[in-house]
Amino acid sequence: MIPPPHAPGFLAAHGWEGAQILPLAGDASFRRYFRVVDGARQAVLMDAPPPHEDPRPFIAIAEYLCEQGLTAPVIFARDLVQGLLLIEDFGDVRLRETADAALHREVDLYAGATDLLVHLHTCPPMPGLRVLGLEQWLEEVMLFSDWYCPALEIQVDRDAFRAAWEAVLTPVEHDGLPRVTVLRDYHAENIMLVPGKVGVAHYGLLDFQDALIGHPAYDLASVLEDARRDVTPAVEAAMLAKYQGATGQDIENAYWALAAQRNTRILGVFVRLWKRDGKPGYRQFQPRMWGLLERDLAHPALAPVRAWFDENIPADKRAAAW
Repeated sequence: MIPPPHAPGFLAAHGWEGAQILPLAGDASFRRYFRVVDGARQAVLMDAPPPHEDPRPFIAIAEYLCEQGLTAPVIFARDLVQGLLLIEDFGDVRLRETADAALHREVDLYAGATDLLVHLHTCPPMPGLRVLGLEQWLEEVMLFSDWYCPALEIQVDRDAFRAAWEAVLTPVEHDGLPRVTVLRDYHAENIMLVPGKVGVAHYGLLDFQDALIGHPAYDLASVLEDARRDVTPAVEAAMLAKYQGATGQDIENAYWALAAQRNTRILGVFVRLWKRDGKPGYRQFQPRMWGLLERDLAHPALAPVRAWFDENIPADKRAAAW
């Protein structure tokens, strides 16, 4: 978390000469974030180094979200050649820590996060985004067989794995519901609570540069089956009912199928981050991911996938392995 050498010059060129550059956060990608402090004002410096990262999708999606009445960071300055952005700082109040510290507010906080999705899904999808559908769902879920299983020395029937998922996800692909803008990483650590704003605008959005066009159940599953924070089944059920009541859409089967798909993919992704990228810290989330996946697999719509897991993945290679 050392600032890139060209950061001071970039800041000076945009009126922030001499500002402090303080470590803020890294993530699973090559992106890093720093807080820039200059007296009473502060901003966030995003370091998205090329060729590994391209900040242009972040800029375009941030502008789209703001146009829809949502709260995404304002872009103060940019250098696309060096991969630097200076963006609005939403502060330090995240949904995750706020809900943890005040469990009596949990339902209201998640109700607001659900309302935000209802609002977003009434907006025209952002033009130009790729579509997230059956082929990508199947490609993503194979990360489990291709990374998780070898790491735990499990021999599995890979073709049967894909076939089981295809049987579960094909009805979701063809359910006729309108496709919407999907933020992809919509969860409690990427949602800030912004002072002075109300309603859905109170929720500041981060880490949306991988947004796609996809199924309306995807982001709801993302925020309610969170890799980093436990959301009780009761809250999950209440928010699923709230979304369906507000939209008039029956997304029940799609919700459980896409939650299971996402959680299975993440089990593989976290092993890949450990084995390929040298980030073993992601292993700590695996027991929670297994708990979520087991919850999903209990749903009748997941019967083919549940049967594959029961046949191929022993109990001691699931949560117990971690």
